[in-house]
This record gives sequence, structure tokens and C-alpha cells, in this order.
Amino acid sequence: MGMLTEKLSLTQIFTMVINFLLGSSIVVGIGMGAKRDAWIAVLIGMVLGLLIMSFYLYLMSLLPGKNLFEIFEYCFSRKVAIVFTLLYSTYFFYIACRVVRDFGELISIAILPITPIEFTNFLLLIVIGYILYTGIEVLGRTSEIFTPYTFVFILLLFILLYGGEKIDLNKIQPILVDYKPVVHAVIPSMLAFPFGELIAFTVVLTNTSNFKMSKRISMIGVAVASLILMASVFLIMTSLGETTADRTTFPLLSAARLINIGELIERTDALIVFIMMLGILIKSSVFLYGCLKGIEYIFKIPYRYFAMPFACLTAIFSIFISLDFSDHLVEGLQVDLFLLHIPLEYGVPILTTFILLIKKWNKKTTWIGG
Repeated sequence: MGMLTEKLSLTQIFTMVINFLLGSSIVVGIGMGAKRDAWIAVLIGMVLGLLIMSFYLYLMSLLPGKNLFEIFEYCFSRKVAIVFTLLYSTYFFYIACRVVRDFGELISIAILPITPIEFTNFLLLIVIGYILYTGIEVLGRTSEIFTPYTFVFILLLFILLYGGEKIDLNKIQPILVDYKPVVHAVIPSMLAFPFGELIAFTVVLTNTSNFKMSKRISMIGVAVASLILMASVFLIMTSLGETTADRTTFPLLSAARLINIGELIERTDALIVFIMMLGILIKSSVFLYGCLKGIEYIFKIPYRYFAMPFACLTAIFSIFISLDFSDHLVEGLQVDLFLLHIPLEYGVPILTTFILLIKKWNKKTTWIGG
């Protein structure tokens, strides 16, 4: 089993970008700091997300066919690249653990309160380990098959909440009385979560036969995912209201629990859990894949050999990573922001792009001069 060339189709890339962005953001909700204007914050976030994604795609298009780690090698040297690769592999592994923890908390708080979180996380990671062992194409296919359900379920949620007269537009009025909370909800937190995390795709998007089309498709994916997030935040605010939304751990789940049509249609939280599970499965798999590809680059051994051991490690560390859910949220949304996310999602890539452009320009001038 050598280094196999794997190709993702355009639909697979499209659905992977969508699920990746929904991932844990649909679980904990984004832009909530903007209260009733949260949906506006997500809309501004979408513009940011598109800019961030186009920056990562631009970095990749400077050296077509090379992933983030190979770009490092071209810019610096293999030794320096190994240090950076180690840093990014650890970073991707760490975020994979955090995302899995989101999933475990969701299941143990909202669905299966008696089942130990360790068991839930371990089951999820056996699936992820197996998917990555069989290859990124399988992840793409998984994403492609299940994503249509996500669209249907979100639409259903809208129809049921509207039909059950649970949507009250007065809850989001007046609109934009104060723009400060909105700006604060977007910058800096949305720069890192979920849009900055798209840096993981600098490792995934090399597995495509048509990079030019993939660029366009992944941009559309970012836009669609942002619109879904905006719709979910809009639903949360119009059905729960800002005070309740602020107090609940999983706002979208609480909104789904309001549905009760003639004592006949209720307990629709399974739909939401499905969307969240799929998002989390894809997101943690993409991060784990980024981590494994880094290890493959360092040791020159196919990443599949590491898939299962690392999946088990992720399961263990997802438990050790924080004491409880509130600790987990504070660490994820505040502490990591300036320590990890901003330097690794922007600092290093901007520096790399700068060096890459200088190198290319030097090559060009020597070629013309020579």
C-alpha cells in the first residue's frame, strides 16, 4: 500500500466544505454575542469567510499541486518545513480533539445522559479512523451521500417552526440598534472559528483533478454554509428570543424542541442531531487527515498506517482536553484565539505567501536577466 493518488470530485469538495463549516459552529452557535443581530454578524462573517478562503486558495495556486507542508519546503528548506509541519500537525490534531469533544458533550448532555462521554467519543473515532484508513475519497463520498439530508432537515425545521407558529419576527426587532456587539461578534472570533479553520483545506484540495474548478466550488461551498448558519441563527433568535438563546447550551437543539404540532409532530431534535453529527464527523476527519498528511510528509510513510492509532489518541485526548463543557468553551473561544488560531491561521500563511512571491519574483528576474 504505497502513497496512493486520491481524487475528490467537485460535489465531494462542495459538500465537505459545507459540512466542515457547519461542524461545531451549528452545535454551539456562532455570532451569539451580537444577540438579536446575530444573523447580521453571520452575514458579515460570510464576506470574511470568502476573503479568507480566497487567500488560502491563492496561496495554493502559487504552487499548484502542492499541499501546505510541501509549500513550506519550497519556501524555507526541508528542515524548517519539518518544524512547521510538526507544529501544524499538532494543531490539526488538537482541533480534531476539540471538535470531537463538542460532539461528546452534545450527545451526553442532550441525547444520552447516562452513556459515558468516553464511549460516545470512542465510537465516533472508530468510524473516523476507518474512513481515513480507507482514504479521503471515502470521506468525500460519505459527505456527498448524506449532505442532501442536511438541506432537507433544515428546510423541515423552518416549515415546522413556522407551521407551529413558533417564529416571531418581533424578537429580532429593532434591527441594528448598536453596531458594536455585531462587530465584536465577528472580529476577532469569527476570523478563527469557523472560517480561519479552513486552512485545513490547504491539505485536502491537492486531491483534486481540476484545481481551477475546485477553487470556484469551494468558494460556493463557503457561501452556502454561511447561509445555512445564518438561517439557523435566524431560527434560534426568532423562536427562542435572545435571552433564552443566550442561556441554552445548544440553541438550535432547543429551538427544534419547541416544535409541537397538534401533539402529533414533536421531538424533532433527531433531525438537528443528524446535521450536527454529520458536520462533526466531516470536520474532525478533515483535521485528522491534515494531521496525518503532516506525519506522512515528515516520515515518508503512507498516512493510512497512522489512521487508527491517531483516531484512538484523539478519543483519549478529547476527554483530557478540558474539565467540563464551560471550561471547554472558554478555552476554545477565548484562550486559543490569540495563542493558536490567529498566528497559525494567518501569521504563518501570510509570511509564507510573502516569501513565495519574493522567490517567484527572483526566479523570474534571474530568468529574464539570464
